[in-house]
Amino acid sequence: MKKSILRIGALSLITAIVTLFWAGTTFKKENSTNLVKGSIYDFKLKTIDGEEISLSKFKGKKLLLINVASECGYTPQYKNLQALHEQYGSKLVLIGFPANNFGKQEPGTNTEIKSFCKKNYGVTFLMMDKISVTGSDAHPLYKWLSSKADNGVCENAPNWNFCKYLIDEKGTIIKFFPSKVDPLSAEITSLL
Repeated sequence: MKKSILRIGALSLITAIVTLFWAGTTFKKENSTNLVKGSIYDFKLKTIDGEEISLSKFKGKKLLLINVASECGYTPQYKNLQALHEQYGSKLVLIGFPANNFGKQEPGTNTEIKSFCKKNYGVTFLMMDKISVTGSDAHPLYKWLSSKADNGVCENAPNWNFCKYLIDEKGTIIKFFPSKVDPLSAEITSLL
């Protein structure tokens, strides 16, 4: 009787080990690929002029998304963002997102922001409707950009004005750049 109990116990132990191994293997396989929830091309946004556009319009081009502000120490980056747009515009779409999240440095209306950018920096790249880029009221695009569980790659959220996300031609985030990275730096241009 003891042998029967030992055999049943051993068989149960082997079954449990095989089950755990199989479950562990399946788990590893499921987590070894980046599971993406949605695509950057699913987002529809409003321009600074109120026109609705879909980011799917830009498939096949790289994107550089920047949260911008008019009263920040990094505001002069507008000059190099415009130069980047002029130099690489055939293969790169720059999109500025005015946001008042950091230091309340973008207090203006869309009309005031557009006028400021045009007058002071000659901005002709795409500017969007003023949004929130962080916190509970963050725009869904910025929630997606900063959620590795959603985008499969990046978990960086903007922590100040002029943070940048570079997106490849297929809609995958290539890299997040903090505010201090100049738009014309080799860190960015080498990836274009």
